[in-house]
Amino acid sequence: MDYAVQNMVDGSEANSKPKRRRSPWVLLLVMPYLGLCFPRLYAHATPERWGFPYFYWYQFAWVIATSALLAIVYRKLKT
Repeated sequence: MDYAVQNMVDGSEANSKPKRRRSPWVLLLVMPYLGLCFPRLYAHATPERWGFPYFYWYQFAWVIATSALLAIVYRKLKT
């Protein structure tokens, strides 16, 4: 048989939207956005770490934390 005939679907299945998985784990990805969204909260020089003002090392810490959060969410949604 022809491939198109074998894999035909009726109209209701063809028009239906694919199911989206909603997971509370995805909400973890909002944390970096909120943590960096309000610079007035972290736009100051003290305390310093390794010679870097707070403004810079706070943002860099979020880069590392975001990578960890992405890995966690990926592993949880993969299963």
